[in-house]
Amino acid sequence: MRLTFKDVLKEAKNYFFITIGLAIFVLGWSAFMTPYEVTGGGVAGIASILFFATGIPIGFTTFALNAVLIAIAWKVLGPKFCINSLICTIIISVFFYIGQRIFTQPIVDDMFMSVIIGASLGALGAGISINWGGNTGGLDIIALMVGKYRNISYGKVNMMCNLIIVGSSFFILHDVQRLVYSFVVLFVSMLVADTVIDGFHQTYQFMVFSKKNDEISHRINQELHRGATFLKGYGSYNRQESDVLLIIAHRSDKVRVTRIIKEIDGTAFVTITKTSSVFGKNFDTLKL
Repeated sequence: MRLTFKDVLKEAKNYFFITIGLAIFVLGWSAFMTPYEVTGGGVAGIASILFFATGIPIGFTTFALNAVLIAIAWKVLGPKFCINSLICTIIISVFFYIGQRIFTQPIVDDMFMSVIIGASLGALGAGISINWGGNTGGLDIIALMVGKYRNISYGKVNMMCNLIIVGSSFFILHDVQRLVYSFVVLFVSMLVADTVIDGFHQTYQFMVFSKKNDEISHRINQELHRGATFLKGYGSYNRQESDVLLIIAHRSDKVRVTRIIKEIDGTAFVTITKTSSVFGKNFDTLKL
């Protein structure tokens, strides 16, 4: 397959945002968590624990562990995923090496606040990276390999591995307070990462029951440059057929769609629901 200039530009844009995301991820760990000897999940968590125990830089351990996992996963997950993971691993390892040299002391005096900020930044960075096609390696690779051969969900594998990693930090640090804070990191990271990943792609589904659906759809076509679909409905109470208007809209278009419906028919019956994923023209592309 021959790459066009447009393809190269697209990949460059993806890796630009992946790099930004990984930089934010590492900033959260290096500047706010590592100086207080608090860890989290994933390969970065394992590398942090080894750093606390032996002093080996997190960047070196992160690269070594991810490189081994990528080599094991090459045949299972395919070269495309593994090459992408290797690029992300190199980026994140370099950032960790630089970050540990810059942030040798905590930059926030309050330990709890530092942990919350670090976990939030780490999850934000990971979410940005994932949304642009990147990953932080490690558990993503393990979870995908396990899921390929066993009926165990990605989330369960990640959760089990993270609990083991965070729990094992106690045997190195022997500090209950830091162990508790590490579990806080785990919880905050999951919450923020899910919010970031879902928020980037949040879409809404409108079901409009109105006698003026033609006019509503026309304005949506003209003003928002989006399509709508007419479905045939049949009322159980009045036994009459009617058109139901189905609209899928991005988060940024939600208010405008709602305003159009209200302006045309203030008595319309409307349901609005969040959708987890929408694939197709003008929305996301299926990547499986």
